[in-house]
Amino acid sequence: MAKTELKQPIVDEISACVKDAAAVLLVNYSGLTVEQDTIMRKELREAGIKYKVYKNTLMNRAFAGTDFEQLAKDLNGTNALCVSDNDATAPARIIAKYAKQYPALEMIAGVIEGNYNDAAGLQALASVPSREELLARLFGSMQSPVTNFARVLKQIAEKDGEAAPAEAAAE
Repeated sequence: MAKTELKQPIVDEISACVKDAAAVLLVNYSGLTVEQDTIMRKELREAGIKYKVYKNTLMNRAFAGTDFEQLAKDLNGTNALCVSDNDATAPARIIAKYAKQYPALEMIAGVIEGNYNDAAGLQALASVPSREELLARLFGSMQSPVTNFARVLKQIAEKDGEAAPAEAAAE
């Protein structure tokens, strides 16, 4: 069997992995210890993000003819593929968090919902809060005026309640 036939299943695996992805990141993991990598992989897995190391040539073949073809120019050195199907900002947020702890880890580039981002773009994307956090902030800001209005009404009622007995005593 030829070498290319042996590698084709891996290329197919990469293609299937990135096919419907919301976010695909290339991460340089060289310099991480096994313990650091294991901790990071655990959090990525819990967030529903696939993180796997493939050969650059195989990733290049899998990216050909897709939205992720733009990543081919960044396939140099030791790269891992970080893929999220649902949350487009989660991989960048988690990798950025660990990159602060482990300076050896760095985001190289990524395609987020069809748009290519370099390392600086991914850093900016990492600062965007999660969808759940944004919804919580929205509902909190919507609830705040109602809560404040209710608090003012309660204070007025308490104030009027205190004033009534004083007026009755004066009569």
